[in-house]
Amino acid sequence: MSVFEQVSESMAEAVARGGAGVARVEGRCSAASATVFSADGLLVTAAHALEGREGVDVTLADGRTLAAKVVGHDRGTDLAVLKVDATDLAAPEWRDTAGVKVGHLVLTLGRPGRSARATLGMLSAVGEAYRTMAGGTIDRYLEVDGSLPRGFSGGALADTSGRLLGMNTAGLGRGGGTIPTETLRRLVPELAAHGKVGRGYLGVEVVPGRVAESLVEGAGQRRGLLVAALEPGGPAEAGGLLLGDLLLAVDGQRVERPGDLVAVLAGRVRAAVTVRLIRANEPKELVLTTGAR
Repeated sequence: MSVFEQVSESMAEAVARGGAGVARVEGRCSAASATVFSADGLLVTAAHALEGREGVDVTLADGRTLAAKVVGHDRGTDLAVLKVDATDLAAPEWRDTAGVKVGHLVLTLGRPGRSARATLGMLSAVGEAYRTMAGGTIDRYLEVDGSLPRGFSGGALADTSGRLLGMNTAGLGRGGGTIPTETLRRLVPELAAHGKVGRGYLGVEVVPGRVAESLVEGAGQRRGLLVAALEPGGPAEAGGLLLGDLLLAVDGQRVERPGDLVAVLAGRVRAAVTVRLIRANEPKELVLTTGAR
């Protein structure tokens, strides 16, 4: 057998191994995929592909079509968790992404039809944790050359041994993205148990604002967030925040763009946070207790 034949056979085996854990999401609209997370009936898919549905049918690699309930979803990471009444799913082998490098070959797996489909690509970028536009935190940035094929959202990214590195979705930006194994392990149990990911919030609408020139030196920054609206009875209003306050930092972390505030509050649910601000040209600090949503 030639080297090319050996490589070809190895790729086919990897697709079969990884594809055994990829299912089809049956819907009346566009096709999507799902990936088995655990043998006890949990699958993950892309939240945007469900279009608000509470239940779907999933067709597994072994041909069974099972009713699945949407037990949790998170818009911030475009992740949804499905539950089927079965305990014998073909759970794939999940691999942490800590060792992956730019240049590694990877397989993009989906099941938009009755059989598994695959494309071969290369990791073109690997980076640290990042925040999505919707406020979710992804533990590692993985970029694969090429766009995600139609119907592959909810499918898997696998290494050349068929071990899964994460779940692919077109809902993370142009060309699609991957929710890595580490993020899935962190969020799936919470979504399965509670239906959502708890994120701290203050009940405040903010817009970018500038620090008065005379206060820049004392503030240590030129920009902040201007409080434009307060949720009646919300955490910010209850804690004494006022319209027109200019927020500078929360628990020591600068907030200069609305996304900065979302990020700093993400892991602070029903927690006391110290807010540094300017009110009527005077520096001030408030201790607020975040809410949860």
